[in-house]
Order: sequence, then structure tokens, then C-alpha cells
Amino acid sequence: MPVVMGTAGHIDHGKTSLVRALSGTDCDRLEEEKRRGITIELGFAYLDLPDGGKLSIVDVPGHERFVKNMVAGAAGIDFVTLVIAADEGVMPQTREHLEICSLLGIRSGLVALTKIDMVEPEWLAMVTEDIKNFLKGSFLQDAPLFPVSAHTGQGLEELRAALVQTAGSYSPRRRGDLPRLPVDRIFTMRGHGTIVTGTLISGSFNLGEDLELMPSGRASKARGLQSHGKSVEKAPAGYRTAVNLPTLEVADIERGEVLARPGSLFASNAWIVELHCLSSAQRALRHRSEVHFHHEAREVLAKMHFLDRDKLEPGESALCQIRFSEPMVGVFGDRCVLRSFSPLRTVAGGFLVHPLPLELRKKDPAYSAKLETLQQLAKAGADIKPEEALLSQLALRGRQGASFAELCVLVNFESSLVDKTLQLLGSKQQIFVVDKDERRYLSGDEAEALCAGCLEHLAAFHAREPLKAGLSRSALASGWGKGLAPKLVHFILERLIKQGKLAVDGEVLRLPDHKVSMQGGAADLRGALLAAYSKAGATPPNLKEVLDELGCAPKEADPLVKMLQAEGELVKLNETIYYARQPFDEIWAKCVDWLGSHDNLDLAALRDMTGLSRKYLVALLDHFDNSKLTIRLGDKRILRKR
Repeated sequence: MPVVMGTAGHIDHGKTSLVRALSGTDCDRLEEEKRRGITIELGFAYLDLPDGGKLSIVDVPGHERFVKNMVAGAAGIDFVTLVIAADEGVMPQTREHLEICSLLGIRSGLVALTKIDMVEPEWLAMVTEDIKNFLKGSFLQDAPLFPVSAHTGQGLEELRAALVQTAGSYSPRRRGDLPRLPVDRIFTMRGHGTIVTGTLISGSFNLGEDLELMPSGRASKARGLQSHGKSVEKAPAGYRTAVNLPTLEVADIERGEVLARPGSLFASNAWIVELHCLSSAQRALRHRSEVHFHHEAREVLAKMHFLDRDKLEPGESALCQIRFSEPMVGVFGDRCVLRSFSPLRTVAGGFLVHPLPLELRKKDPAYSAKLETLQQLAKAGADIKPEEALLSQLALRGRQGASFAELCVLVNFESSLVDKTLQLLGSKQQIFVVDKDERRYLSGDEAEALCAGCLEHLAAFHAREPLKAGLSRSALASGWGKGLAPKLVHFILERLIKQGKLAVDGEVLRLPDHKVSMQGGAADLRGALLAAYSKAGATPPNLKEVLDELGCAPKEADPLVKMLQAEGELVKLNETIYYARQPFDEIWAKCVDWLGSHDNLDLAALRDMTGLSRKYLVALLDHFDNSKLTIRLGDKRILRKR
């Protein structure tokens, strides 16, 4: 597995000189760096390993003005070489760089005590003891210390051997297979065009594949790939990688953007982070205060919104929603560093718990449950089990659910393990696939809650409208299902139908035990309506006239009239003309007989058959057309099946 080592330490303590002496590569490539004698930008080199692999080296600037560049370099490293000059000992950036490495989750490394040719043995012994005291309580407290001189070469072989041994025995942190390359350099090369470089922190890139810069969403293609100066067909995780992007200009790309496969990363204006305030911070971090937020190779301004407190004291940890001035992309488990707005100093670091948009309002009844789930995710951290991670993240997504690609970002496991775990959870009905095309998943608890909500909505409708048989799918979707994805509504309804909790009558959905009930005077009104229309026979009165005679308002009678239609007792020709079933069926039968022995039917023929006025004749003929009995040709009707 490729391993990346990074340097850390105060300005002018010999980091770049040490890398040059070890690898033969001068990491100060800028004219300004050579003129001023200080490192400004990140530098890159490598050591050959006995197994044929390479140890990537990231050389970071030590000046306090370039700490943001140091953070960009340190974000991709596996272990650190803390460089301390023998003539000066521990200095401000020594402390800050060590804190940054700790906040970024780096847990191993060694110490190089440089410039030993410039001090006396007694001074060297004193500085060595001081360094050991300084490192107590840190992740480097037991790290080996190597006195070296880049000028004379003293101690270099021992240090080089230790670096090779550390790289060979290092167990890399868990990485998913999601390809991500945070861009830390952008330049052009004659004959090639735009090139970006960075440490491929997970996954791999293949020559010629489609790529996307996030969060800008600009698309391109990997026309060329290089690792450590050599062209490759495939760039693996952990290597310094250069990618030739032929369709983009240097001005199109910002440092800190992330190169990935299309559709694999998702931009968000806010993250949930488990934040730890450094014990060395001079004051508490306050709710809504602004900070410089560093993630991978990117720096943005952000505001802290604590979820359960107003401030975070030095040495404390808590969940915090970080709201960015511009969108960011990340995955579960990423590390970040916060520097105070003024004075500019590292004050905190964090573990990314939820990298997608998440609505958190304290007035929300589900707020406490969401907070508890986030706390469990933060407590488990990078050691979380796949099942726990997927169930927790899906619970946070609620009725929105999550696609397979979103889940890979939310849990940061290899995609094959995510897929296998989803199948296992699906077999237990702890999750459901609600959109097979998009591979969108919903938690089992959320599915049950939606089912219960649907049944409650329908029960309330039955209680409110006892004379109606039920609701159509579209009416149910626009009522109970308002705001839900159409495929989610379909999934919930089909699940309830299969479970026997919903009954289907044609286009109408109802609860299985629902029966149209006649409450109060509804039964009397039903009988009176049917009697009026049956008595009228082939010349029924206007509906409003019938209702006026019965002393009933149209709005009050409307459910009953619709119920009689659904039962087939009344036949609606238009908004004013209704027929009782028997007289209408008699007219229908006469027309069918007529069309059986005649080529067509017109107004005159129907009048001769029935003796009805034009008002009824036109309504009947239109109804025959709408009922697919006849087709109109000019003023005549012919039998449709002909």
C-alpha cells in the first residue's frame, strides 16, 4: 500500500534541506523561494523502497504566514517527520504544526533533530531533553529521534533507514475506493495543456476516464496520468499524482477543488463535525463565530453553530454544524482544521460526521433523535461498523433517503462492502429500495412511519367524508404524499396494498374495513333522490331543482350524489342532467338495437325513438360518445366497434 510522509516544523529548521539530502530533490521550485531562502509552496519528492515501491514525501512551509499551505500538504499524509533545529529547539510553528498533525488524525512519525553540526555536544544534549519533554502527551512522545546534519551527512543513513522501515511497517488508515484527488497545484505544460497535482487520498484513476472537479462540477477527461514523474495507466491511492485535463484552462480550476468521478461527490453548504478545541487555545470557541476552515487542500471562511451549547471551552469536544461561505465536498471521517479569524492561529480540529445537507431545527420534534444519532456516529468514529453506519446515516436522511452514491460518501467504506451490507439489511427489512433506477434507499423505520401516516390520513378522510368510498391515488399523493418523491409514494402505497392494509376499488383506495355509511338524514336524502329520478323516468329534472324541492344545499348533497354515481344508481350526463339507472339503460338498449340495423344514429332518429326534447337528446348523444359506444362523424353517430 503506498504511503505518504510529510515534514512539519518551524521556518528555517531545515525541512527542505533535509528532504533534498535524503531524496536528491530540491522542493523549492519557485524563484521567490530560492531568492528568499524560505519555502512558500508545497514541495514533493520520494524515496525508493526495497520492494520497488516509493515513499511519497510532502515538504511543507514553516512560516506562520503559510500555515494554510502546510495544512493542505499535511491533510494527505500518513505519518510525519517533525523537524526541529538543534540551534533553536522548539519554536512556535513547531507547536502549531504538531497540533495540526494531531487534529488531522496523524498518529505516527519520527523526529529529526537537524543542524547538529552547528551546536556543541552539551547544547545538543540539552535540546534533546527539552524536545522529549515537549513531546510528552503527544502522539510522538515515543517516536525515535534522529540527530542529523544535511550539510555534513551525519545521521542521514540512519534516518533514511528508519523512514523506509516505517513505510514498510505502516498500516494505512482505512480508505474507501472512492477516487479523490484534492488539487494543490495547477499549471500548464507546453504540448499538454492544463495539469493538476495532488495526493490521491483514496480510490484510483484510470487513463482516459471521465472526471469531474468538485464542487464546481466542471467536467474533463484524464488524457495523461503521472506518478512521481512517470506516466502510468492507473494511479493508485496514496501516490502523488499529476492529471492532464485537456478541456480545462488554469483559470477554470481553483486550488482545493477535488478531482473525482462524475456523480460520486456531493456539494454541501454545511457539515456536521465533531469539533475538538485545543487545550492551548487562548479562549473558548463561541456559537456563530467565524473561522478559517481548512479541509484537504482548501480553505474557506465558515461559521460555527453548536448543536447543544453556546461555546466550546479549550480541551472540550462537541458536535458543531459548520456553515460555509461556499460549497464544500467531503466524506465521512475526513479531518479538518479550524484557525481563528483574528489573530490567525490554529484553535480546533474536527472529524466529519455528516457531509451532506441536513436540516436541523431545535423546534423539530425529531431534533433530539437526530442529535443522538449524530453523537453515536461521532463516538464510533472511524471504527464504526458498516451496518451501524448505514442505518444511522439513513435515519438522518429521513424520508429523503439516500442513493447508493450518497451512501458511499456518508459511510466511506469500499463500495463492494456497502453493496453487500445493503443487501444484508434489505433481507432483514431494515432498509428498502424505493427507486431501483437511482438505487435510492430508505430506512425501515422511516418506511413504517410513512405507511402509518398514509393510513392515518385515509382514516381521517373516511371520518370526514363517510359517504365517499375513498381517495384516488393522485388525490392521496397530493394530500398525504405532498412533497414526497413520486416513486416513494408509489412504493408506500404498493407496500400497504400487498400487506392488505389498503383496499383497491378501481382507481379508489380505501381502508379495508371502510363501508360507506349513512349518517343522520343521509339515508332519507338518498331515498328521496332516487325516488325523484326514478319517478321522472326519461325526462329527469335539473339537479338543482330536485335539491331545492328537498331543501338540501348542493354542497351537502354532493358526496351523496357522487356515491350514487359510484354505485351505478345514478348516471351523470352533464353537470345538471342525471338519470336513474333503469330509464337510462332502456334508452341505451334502444340505441344499441337501432345501430345494429342502421348505419348511423342522429338527433332526429333518437327523438323519434324516445320523444325527448333537444336538451336531453344532445346530452345523451354526447354521453354515448364519451362512453365509447359511438363515434361522431359530423351530425351523425356510428357504432364505435364498426
